[in-house]
Amino acid sequence: MIQISRILSSSLRYGLVCGLLGGLFLLSGCQSFLTGQSALPTPAAKPLPIPLASHEFSFDPARDDVVGTLQVITANKDDTLSDIARRFNLGYEEIVSANPHVDPWLPRAGTKIVIPTQFVLPDAPRQGIVINLAAMRLFYYPKAKPGEPQKVITHPVGIGRVEWKTPEGMTRVASKKENPTWIPPLSIRKEHEKNGDPLPAVVPPGPDNPMGTHVLKLDWPSYAIHGTDKPPSIGLRGSHGCLRMYPEDIATIYHAVPVGTPVRVVNQPRLLGWRERMLYLQTYAILEDDKRNHNTLLKKSLSTAHSTPKAKLDKRPQAKINQALLSEAIRNPRAIAIPITQADMTLQAYLGRATRVQNTLPFNATWDGDMSQQLTANDVLEMTDKESRQIR
Repeated sequence: MIQISRILSSSLRYGLVCGLLGGLFLLSGCQSFLTGQSALPTPAAKPLPIPLASHEFSFDPARDDVVGTLQVITANKDDTLSDIARRFNLGYEEIVSANPHVDPWLPRAGTKIVIPTQFVLPDAPRQGIVINLAAMRLFYYPKAKPGEPQKVITHPVGIGRVEWKTPEGMTRVASKKENPTWIPPLSIRKEHEKNGDPLPAVVPPGPDNPMGTHVLKLDWPSYAIHGTDKPPSIGLRGSHGCLRMYPEDIATIYHAVPVGTPVRVVNQPRLLGWRERMLYLQTYAILEDDKRNHNTLLKKSLSTAHSTPKAKLDKRPQAKINQALLSEAIRNPRAIAIPITQADMTLQAYLGRATRVQNTLPFNATWDGDMSQQLTANDVLEMTDKESRQIR
């Protein structure tokens, strides 16, 4: 009887254990627990690809007008959009336009950030340097060697403020200077004196030189393409008319561009171009002092885009405009190249298809990632706003 009692007691205890564990482990059961079996491990998520540098592309000029790839990253804890912009060789306005609902200074960890590194090339000859003021972006077309594809090198730029407009038109690189000395023009010295910030007659080479480390002087008197001591000003209207570049970008352009290279400055806020079977539209905010009728200009551009030799390639003649997507792109300029001939496509759906990449310095980037002792873009914006108010 004692043995039977022990067996019953053991069975009772086993049943109680099973009942308790069954509530905890649900379908795993007591048998799995007691025999040491475990659930299959969850497969590890595949790591996102490392982004590639987005400043140099090869393309077929007889077929394509669009280069690059739209990307999406996830913001880190201490990121700002200004930080991310420089990491991916973008200007401030570009990245802010692409992410209109994101706080530029506190995007918060985990926020998805659109990286607009796909570009519709400006409607201009693909030679020398072309600068699009509306995009605040430079495009350099090096001469292609026989048998090699056409290349384009593109970087963001800062342009002249409203009261110091960067001129449009044709010029050329007249000379080059490394580690320049800056002699401020009288007009700029007077402005600084009025603002209580007098300038010296001569600013020697060094970290406080507004022209940075390299200068491409243009044939236009008093205008140049140069570096800056305020990198976060790239992608803003903050200069006295010159074209500013990130220090790392001007250094490479300086060595690549020969004296005599043609320079064409255009202002094209709505860009159309072909890639594969689709027509793309990239829209930028219209500069505040640009009073042209851009709806009329876009209609002409659409007509032209459908009548070029490129429009007759492949199945491009059958491409029809997605009017809803076209209207959305015009209403909300996002600096994003959008395929407006893709039927039933929406902007959100297109963004959902963008390539997801790691939020890290791209492979083969021009920048080394060092942001020590740099102003933030917010500092530059406040300085520019203060100067504008004082002038008025």
